[in-house]
Amino acid sequence: MPQQDTTVSARAGRREWIGLAVLAFPCFLLSMDFTVLHLAVPKLTADLEPSSTQLLWIVDIYGFMIASSLITMGTLGDRIGRRKLLLIGAAAFGVASAVAAFADSAATLIATRGMLGVAGATLMPSTMALIRNMFHDETQRRFAIAMWINAFIVGGAIGPILGGVMLEHFWWGSVFLLNVPVMALLLVLGPILLPEFRDANAGRLDIPSAALSLSAILLIIFGIKRIAQDGAGSVQFLAIAAGLAIAVLFVIRQRRLAHPLIDLELFSLPPFSASVVTQLVATVTFGGLYLLVSQYFQLVVGLSPLRAGMALLPATVVGIIGTFVAPAIVKKYPPAYVMPAGMLFTTAGMVALTRLNETSGLILPVGAYMIMSFGINIAMTLTTDMIMTAAPPERAGSASGISETSAELGAALGVAILGSISTAAYRHSLADSIPAGLSQEAKADAMATIGGAVNTGGQIDGSLADPLIQSARAAFSGSLALVAVVCTVLVAVTAISVFLVLGRSQRGLRV
Repeated sequence: MPQQDTTVSARAGRREWIGLAVLAFPCFLLSMDFTVLHLAVPKLTADLEPSSTQLLWIVDIYGFMIASSLITMGTLGDRIGRRKLLLIGAAAFGVASAVAAFADSAATLIATRGMLGVAGATLMPSTMALIRNMFHDETQRRFAIAMWINAFIVGGAIGPILGGVMLEHFWWGSVFLLNVPVMALLLVLGPILLPEFRDANAGRLDIPSAALSLSAILLIIFGIKRIAQDGAGSVQFLAIAAGLAIAVLFVIRQRRLAHPLIDLELFSLPPFSASVVTQLVATVTFGGLYLLVSQYFQLVVGLSPLRAGMALLPATVVGIIGTFVAPAIVKKYPPAYVMPAGMLFTTAGMVALTRLNETSGLILPVGAYMIMSFGINIAMTLTTDMIMTAAPPERAGSASGISETSAELGAALGVAILGSISTAAYRHSLADSIPAGLSQEAKADAMATIGGAVNTGGQIDGSLADPLIQSARAAFSGSLALVAVVCTVLVAVTAISVFLVLGRSQRGLRV
């Protein structure tokens, strides 16, 4: 018999907290797998000899498949059981990881990485939805969500370090074997510690809707990421246009179905829609700035990749603190105030970044990013909680799928849109200050990216090298400052709009 959710504010006991630890492990690994393969690219390239196109798919297909499958898998969990789907996904993730570790061709690795993405899409919404079922007391639930978010934060931070250690001593495939024992542990402990829940009144999964959802998001994410990587082009715009057209068909179909894949009525709930928009804007701005600040540390300040990563660790630590501060603050103040306040606090760090230049060094960007991380994680903790509690218990899996999809889409949009703004501003600024006397080839390389300018500076006459590098660094710093202005306005407008929307619907209430 499926377990039914309850509105009783029964406090969770030892079993639920141990179960939360079990749920945190796959979240940690999912986040780690987004970054760990980047370190293995040189070794796997030498071993498998993939073409340039194959290499792109090896790196990207994992994220593509996760993003495009989240909504379907979240809804599927509501129908067949969230724990059941979680365990199926864990088994598939473990098997795919083992196959990927010993892949003997690029095609095999692409296929297994795609399978990892689909399996990962079963894990993410299932873990969030199960937290909704396990923690009914709002204070405990918010703390549990903070732990859940921190599993992703820590996984993203430790992934490159742990992957580097594995690659130092073993072959490239060893980074995948880290997943196997964790998934085996989940398969053993999951049935013991995790409750089952499914919607007893749900209809069958609508396969055409699932296909439309997957196709639409896959095409949109593909187009956005290709714009970020290769610049604007007809293929990229056609992919996005096709994805949007399919998305329209998807929405039309949902309105006609008795049991839709997505309950569009969820978006009529102000806490739900405001939280989804906040997540989208937060990931757009934070994700885009993360990429640019990382480049600033390496190409302007001159840090090694390892030291650049360590320079971002203080922001990670402060972000973790922010996730735990959020539940404490909302004991005294309604989320309708605290969530927008977290976003406005984030703008203080963004405003600081608008003052960045090529001589700013580390203190300004590190401090600014710490402020941003603290505020954004307060907001994100509360958006996750509001999304899960605004949706009916039987639709928690679908709601979590929508939430995670907005985050994935936001991250892709941030890199593509903010990266494009930065590139345009960089090229415009450098065009006015690039030293005369450079060859056309050298000038083209320098104008393309700051990385190209630094590399070009190392290959040309010394009398031109220093002026070129200094001009490129100044141009890039200015472009980052411009992006910070855009982010400041976007986040501030979102925060004020969300405050007004939530204030009208639930002022003085606690979700």
